Amino acid sequence: MEHVYINAIAAGQTVNDIYLVKDPILRSTTKGDLYIAMYLSDRTGQLNGRMWQASEETYASLPKPGFVHIRGRSERYQNNLQIVINSVRVAGAEEVDLDDFLPKTDKNVDQLFEEMKEMLGRIEHSQLAALVNEFLADDTLMGKLRRSPAGIKMHHAYLGGLLEHTHNMLRVASAILPFYPEVQGDLVLAGIFLHDLCKTEELACDMAFSYTDSGQLVGHLVQCVHQIHRNADSLRQKGQTIDVEVVDALSHIVVAHHGQYEFGSPKLPATAEAFMVNYIDNLDAKLSQVATALEAEPGDSDWTAWQNSLQTRLYRKRIV
Repeated sequence: MEHVYINAIAAGQTVNDIYLVKDPILRSTTKGDLYIAMYLSDRTGQLNGRMWQASEETYASLPKPGFVHIRGRSERYQNNLQIVINSVRVAGAEEVDLDDFLPKTDKNVDQLFEEMKEMLGRIEHSQLAALVNEFLADDTLMGKLRRSPAGIKMHHAYLGGLLEHTHNMLRVASAILPFYPEVQGDLVLAGIFLHDLCKTEELACDMAFSYTDSGQLVGHLVQCVHQIHRNADSLRQKGQTIDVEVVDALSHIVVAHHGQYEFGSPKLPATAEAFMVNYIDNLDAKLSQVATALEAEPGDSDWTAWQNSLQTRLYRKRIV
């Protein structure tokens, strides 16, 4: 049976297919009846799922995450499409084609990677160039970079998303750096390359996008600083001079690139380069969220539903 993708489901449609279930929660109605709230997804998007008159046994049987075969019907609730589930069972591995479930970039990954290396090749500062090349020489790490998402839900949440995000940021930086000659361009380019690189360790993308144990316990900012120090030490052992000031400047960009304490930055930007990386990062992430929201909610209305991550509804009508 051909898979019916999430983005092809319309209101009032019978649903009888396999989807990836994420974050199932057992809840009670005001009358005390149990129901299960969950997300159902494939590579084209995700919808809320609701199973009324549920049981603790059904909830306990659900993978978290994993694949389930559901039978139900789609409907609109408060202007959002959802699936009301009548029955659910765990799907076997032989029933699942992973290509249906993991979203991926529509860009040419080989081209993105080569263009990224070309932009990084413009770095003239010998110590920064040596550090960047030490990372580029790690074939295993670069393989993960080519495949990893940049996030689970927030932005560039698809295979190749991390490389696409990094590539976008490098292009933006290359375009605007000539307007700010006081900013050290080599440091900005190196900082962009490294700022999210350890999301390759923070995130898992084998079956569904999730956090690794190390990602939960340590996080990509700290992991990246550790990698910078480790590669700097490795280069010193090979006879390459790597000044502490260079390592600190690069590490500062990494730990400050979220821009605010409440967004997870242990330090606020304190250099021109850190500010530039923070704002370019935020720009690319926000526009990715906007594009994803507009694509995920086709409809007759000129406005999307409320986008919590953006704290607004989005106006979709374009001028002509």
